[in-house]
Amino acid sequence: MNTDKIGFLDSGFGGITVLSEALRQLPQENYIYYADIEHVPYGTKTKEEVREYVFRAVEFLVKQGIKALVVACNTATSIAVRELRGMYDFPILGMEPAVKPAVRNGNGKRVLVLATALTLREEKFHNLVQRVDQEHVVDYLPFPELVEMAENMIFDYDSIVPVIKSKLEGFNLENYKTFVLGCTHFPIYRDAFKKVLPSFVDIIDGSEGTIRYLKRLLEERQLISTNADGGKVVFFDSGIRIQNQERLKTFKWLISNC
Repeated sequence: MNTDKIGFLDSGFGGITVLSEALRQLPQENYIYYADIEHVPYGTKTKEEVREYVFRAVEFLVKQGIKALVVACNTATSIAVRELRGMYDFPILGMEPAVKPAVRNGNGKRVLVLATALTLREEKFHNLVQRVDQEHVVDYLPFPELVEMAENMIFDYDSIVPVIKSKLEGFNLENYKTFVLGCTHFPIYRDAFKKVLPSFVDIIDGSEGTIRYLKRLLEERQLISTNADGGKVVFFDSGIRIQNQERLKTFKWLISNC
């Protein structure tokens, strides 16, 4: 089997924010993007359900011929990535909320982590916070509404900004230095957050660091492509190749606007 592609997996559109970064840093590679739209969102499901969905998706991607996998979903990472690494010998990378750089950036000021409820409940997240938050400055908030809006292709400011304002109503934003977008859907709405937050608040996510690490692993294992005809992406919806032109147009718009 020809294993020359990099697989991306998410419950829906959100992982495109990470794929977009991969296309910037690794433009010579070709990609398979698996959106598990049949089961979106993962963040409201049980751990057992998410684990089953992820394992099924990865098995499918392996059959397509991948040399590396990015689990471009914080929820799926927290539940399944460790076990997946024990099953396959190619590089498998996950996502986690960028709490460590946020705390470092905050310089003692507060940090707010936005993610799915399931990510924020997981022991993996709490262990991360305990490890890096020595000054107890990290707060967190589940924000499933943004996942739903993304999957329903709602991107206009008039719809999004009021939802963000309402969600943050109980927070004194003057106390915060850094917001962490801890779900791969959320960077789609970075500009909407900028309209709500004070100008001194920094907004970060984990995409850039994840793809930088992917590049390093590919180089170490001599898996970097030298293909001059790279940059191709094949999209799948829960195992069915997406060929509808309107949907492909939306995916490509998201890639160029993330």
